[in-house]
Amino acid sequence: MQQEAPKFAVVLSGCGVFDGSEIHEAVCTMLAIEQSGCKYQCFAPNTWQARTIDHFTGNAVAIAGDEDNRNVLAESARIARGNIKDLAEFKAKDFDAIVFPGGFGAALNLSDFAVKGADCDVNVEVKRAIDESYAENLVIGAMCIAPVVVAKILGKEHIHLTIGDDKKLVTSLEKMGVVAETKKATEVCVDEEHKIVTTPCYMLAKSLPEIYDATRNLVDEMLEIMDY
Repeated sequence: MQQEAPKFAVVLSGCGVFDGSEIHEAVCTMLAIEQSGCKYQCFAPNTWQARTIDHFTGNAVAIAGDEDNRNVLAESARIARGNIKDLAEFKAKDFDAIVFPGGFGAALNLSDFAVKGADCDVNVEVKRAIDESYAENLVIGAMCIAPVVVAKILGKEHIHLTIGDDKKLVTSLEKMGVVAETKKATEVCVDEEHKIVTTPCYMLAKSLPEIYDATRNLVDEMLEIMDY
């Protein structure tokens, strides 16, 4: 009997590299999943962004609490073309894998790593999603800066992750209990024991083709762990 195609949960953190999900990484991830014959459902926490950035000027135009700040779920819906659910609705038993595209939203909205580093807190629904996914033996994927979120929740398990070669970030990962591996932009770190796959993506990548290759490699390795 043919194996049913795995289903991925894709967790977004807004729309735009400086205050949300990195759009190239998010879209290439969804493309790689579909090209593999698999399915996905996008999720995002229903919370306010830590800040909103004008991506043309690079300046902050709003911060948390401002009337014109933006909602993470509403902004993430732009990438998902409206096909997205509140992360509070995520149930690990309905999926085979969960993946976190990068972008500063991971360090601002999914967590406050950008402010507190290794002492960061993680959004309550993001923490629940990672804890439940790990308990249910889902394969967990993360790219760019997003591995720091996984590290904060699962670092106590001494998981292996990559975030590129930034020494300060590597030190933060190690403080959380992680074994940090150095990888190139399109390479992946595969922790088979804990079913976690990570790749540097735009931490090191210089082009969209590199992002496509990195996300494709990440999805392929995740499927390899699933034996699909």
